[in-house]
Amino acid sequence: MEISNNARTVLERRYLTRDAQGQVVETVEGLFHRVAHHIAQADSVYDAQADTQKTEQTFYDMMTRLEFLPNSPTLMNAGKQLGQLSACFVLPVGDSMEEIFEAVKQAALIHKSGGGTGFSFSRLRSAGSAVNSTGGVASGPVSFMRVFNMATEAVKQGGTRRGANMGILRIDHPDILEFIDCKKNNLDITNFNISVGVTEAFMQAVSKGEEYDLIDPRTHEVRGQLNAKEVFDKIVDAAWRNGEPGIIFLDRLNRDNVVPSQGEIESTNPCGEQPLLPYESCNLGSINLGRMLKQGQQGVEIDFDKLKTTIQNAVHFLDNVIDVNRYPLEIIEETTKKTRKIGLGIMGFSDMLLKLGIPYNSDEAVALAERLMAFVNDEGHKASQELAKTRGPFPLFYESIYKDSAPLRNATVTTIAPTGTLSILAGCSSGVEPIFAYVYFRNIMDGTRMAEVNPILKDILLQRGLYTEELMEKIANEGTLAHITELPEDIRHVFVSSHDVSPYYHIQMQAAFQRHCDNAVSKTVNFAYDATPDDVREVYELAYTLGCKGVTIYRDGSRDSQVLNIGKEPPKEEAKPDAFGNILPRPRPEITMGFTERVKIGCGNLYITTNYDENGICEVFTNTGKAGGCPSQSEATARLVSIALRSGISVEEIIDQLRGIRCPSTIRQPGLSCTSCPDAIARIIRKVDDFIKSGNGEHANLPSVPPKPQKPVIPDQGTNQKMYKFCPECGEALEHEGGCVTCRSCGFSKCG
Repeated sequence: MEISNNARTVLERRYLTRDAQGQVVETVEGLFHRVAHHIAQADSVYDAQADTQKTEQTFYDMMTRLEFLPNSPTLMNAGKQLGQLSACFVLPVGDSMEEIFEAVKQAALIHKSGGGTGFSFSRLRSAGSAVNSTGGVASGPVSFMRVFNMATEAVKQGGTRRGANMGILRIDHPDILEFIDCKKNNLDITNFNISVGVTEAFMQAVSKGEEYDLIDPRTHEVRGQLNAKEVFDKIVDAAWRNGEPGIIFLDRLNRDNVVPSQGEIESTNPCGEQPLLPYESCNLGSINLGRMLKQGQQGVEIDFDKLKTTIQNAVHFLDNVIDVNRYPLEIIEETTKKTRKIGLGIMGFSDMLLKLGIPYNSDEAVALAERLMAFVNDEGHKASQELAKTRGPFPLFYESIYKDSAPLRNATVTTIAPTGTLSILAGCSSGVEPIFAYVYFRNIMDGTRMAEVNPILKDILLQRGLYTEELMEKIANEGTLAHITELPEDIRHVFVSSHDVSPYYHIQMQAAFQRHCDNAVSKTVNFAYDATPDDVREVYELAYTLGCKGVTIYRDGSRDSQVLNIGKEPPKEEAKPDAFGNILPRPRPEITMGFTERVKIGCGNLYITTNYDENGICEVFTNTGKAGGCPSQSEATARLVSIALRSGISVEEIIDQLRGIRCPSTIRQPGLSCTSCPDAIARIIRKVDDFIKSGNGEHANLPSVPPKPQKPVIPDQGTNQKMYKFCPECGEALEHEGGCVTCRSCGFSKCG
């Protein structure tokens, strides 16, 4: 089979079966035989005389020719004891402690099996609401998101996949402002992508600058009003800051709800492309469009006959998955089999464009995208109708919006999912995204670097006698071909990278695919580092106007301590890693300014000194009064806080960790402004940080202070700064797609 060395390495590292000692005991070919054999057995459920060996060979050939690949759980688990083959799940979160923690348990089981989960927290009563059963007050959706986040962190799936979540809150929930800001700190709620569930009524209020109602989810009564434009601006600013939250148009998801009798669609899977009812799951797979071409009389053209056959076989494959799947919960199996939703998507779209000589950022490419997806959707539905003739329609068909049409085997057929790791295996571009980089370098164990060059570009350069190592180095450093004058104009015109594509064309492309897709489209709109919040606002409004079901953006460098791998000079780093990758704190500045404040605690007085320089707060000292107290513990807290601040840990994260810690000697005394010494330290840090941000903390009288940077300050990631910029396993650059990150070097991927 045709497979790259990099793909083989990824398969060996993440997919192939291992023995009890961790040794690989399966070949790449054996993996595809295992998957094809297991999935083909479903044919015998409907026909005892079915030729399952023929079906197995069809599936094996389709996968080994890299024309179609199913989602990762299917490749990993088919034919094994675990046997869980689905990628996407949605779980309901009810407004009681029992229901909340039942959902936590169910999510843990799904994550253990290799799946990702989506939740709507919109049913939970807002923070401060009365809890009649206990006489207390509710802590609100965001606090419980943190519970789910920690549970996810605790569950690891054999080193292959880590659980990912989508958290959604309706725009009219009383806690919406807290939700919008809940991932303001890049180190907070790290196992979630978040999206605001936006309604048509809200968007109309935005355009008119009107107030809109906040609705109590328990009583359904109006709890207040907010200005829609101001809330929308807050969403835009947050997304500009670090890509969170995205937005999902709830009314559009439910407009295409195939079985509205079963309730409303409240959430999607972690990457935003698969809307599901509570307890539904979905099985995904993608066709490699780069393999759907042929040489025609006028040059390279799309082989629609081959594409049609591949669609038919892929729908057959995905429908079989539903029957041989081992579901993590009985209710998920029951719910999934009532609608039998599948998600057939595509990858390699950019490869197809390159071979056809069409620039991604062109009207011609947008038109081709719509024509192509219309074909995939139509033929996918025809294939599902053919299966229904022998296997019957999905059980809820006669309650569905299709009840007066030809019976369908599957309630939904098409989805465009992110294909980060799958596209590495297939050796193609990811999903419907533009090429991220045409040349990048991998570090080899002997200390040398090896250039990884896009094979389509490499072939053309070799054909024209233009390929040199020096040129590859230059392309890698630039991050784009646009300004490489050594290259002919026709090559630069066609070979555009993601950063050459304007946000306008990103959204136009997403909308073109969405017009002919049952579910939704996973697509990231990439912005340059110096993009403004107005640029983000324009994209969100355009996505709404063009009929998208949601939108995810990523501004280059907004989650990093440096600009992301596009040949620009990064902002200055203050904290530096040592030779082993450990973060070392920046040196203590020679000159600082600060405050000392006395705080009354349970043991007497605590004196807290907080100092700052041009980079912000850099150290904290404590001293106890004559009444005693816990001087050693307070000093230890202050020292650790100082080291953390100079290592790049954000002020917000430190405050979150310290605030609210309770000490018996303090909480027993009424009227005190803090609950413990750490809580007092957090409160003083907050006060000084607010003072600095208000503009009162300028350092005009301090000597030798460098000028402040003119660009927006990128939040520093401290010890986790490699999370979004570099792969934590191999150190190579990560690509952002659909709210997830993928390493094209080793196959690492993470959502949230």
